[in-house]
Amino acid sequence: LFSAADGYLGITIIFGAFAFFWFVGIHGPSIVEPAIAAITYANAEVNLNLLQQGMHADKILTSGTQMFIVTMGGTGATLVVPFMFMWLTKSKRNRAIGRASVVPTFFGVNEPILFGAPLVLNPIFFIPFIFAPIANVWIFKFFIETLGMNSFTANLPWTTPGPLGIVLGTNFQFLSFVLAALLILVDVAIYYPFLKVYDEQILEEERSGKANDELKEKVAANFNTAKADAILEKAGVEAAQNTITEETNVLVLCAGGGTSGLLANALNKAAAEYKVPVKAAAGGYGAHREMLPEFDLVILAPQVASNFEDMKAETDKLGIKLAKTEGGQYIKLTRDGKGALAFVQEQFEE
Repeated sequence: LFSAADGYLGITIIFGAFAFFWFVGIHGPSIVEPAIAAITYANAEVNLNLLQQGMHADKILTSGTQMFIVTMGGTGATLVVPFMFMWLTKSKRNRAIGRASVVPTFFGVNEPILFGAPLVLNPIFFIPFIFAPIANVWIFKFFIETLGMNSFTANLPWTTPGPLGIVLGTNFQFLSFVLAALLILVDVAIYYPFLKVYDEQILEEERSGKANDELKEKVAANFNTAKADAILEKAGVEAAQNTITEETNVLVLCAGGGTSGLLANALNKAAAEYKVPVKAAAGGYGAHREMLPEFDLVILAPQVASNFEDMKAETDKLGIKLAKTEGGQYIKLTRDGKGALAFVQEQFEE
């Protein structure tokens, strides 16, 4: 079974599923990773033992492969995408999205570009989003099996930037530097033609003077943002200041804790600025149960919104409010602290 998973067909199916699930709005790693976790950690240990014995560490399927080769910059191998949006597009909107998402994506938190562009549920990006991760792991396998590079022997934090993770995780081999540079070039080449098509589409909308309305309709077609739009259009902070008079603790949950930090930080910054007694914390779904009683409201990020009913059973027992968010809505809230505070207040009015 382990040998089959390490083959070209096995890695194609596994990591293609990662990207496919995310493209249709389901957090792919949360679905696929539990099925391969035993293999990835066992293979990393095997690789380390082989290396210590002076042998070739040739196991492909490891946690390092997943985090720094396949999902370099997040699912879809999107490390290069914000930079491309910034530097290779003409649309003002696309350049702004690139600037806003480049830092979190560099550290593997790519939801701002996934939902801000958007990439997910955007048919223009279906092919590169699925194929770039597969191409990356095929190239990596070629480096291991044909060029004699050693595979990953170390398990590093998933927030390690992809190129750095490749170099550190494979013990600073010369080929690891070559591989990191090559993957960046390949991913740019894969995404570029599709980005040009998308940029021309947005440019045409901007030239026509209908960009704002049409883009709003496009996002609404993929994500139900009507509720978020209503929040952001009203004087939310004034309402929050008048009605949130007691300290309110908010827990934002995502799959790993990175994405949830975006909204938690926006809430804390706005609360401090407008003197609203709201304190927010970020966490990962599944690691929340011990801390849950400390909070008055739990907000689910888009990647874990499918767990709403299970989470509601937990929060209802404790008398805690629960809210879920969708892609476009979540991005808007992370960018507008006023709207985020109003969103919190709205949960207590329902």
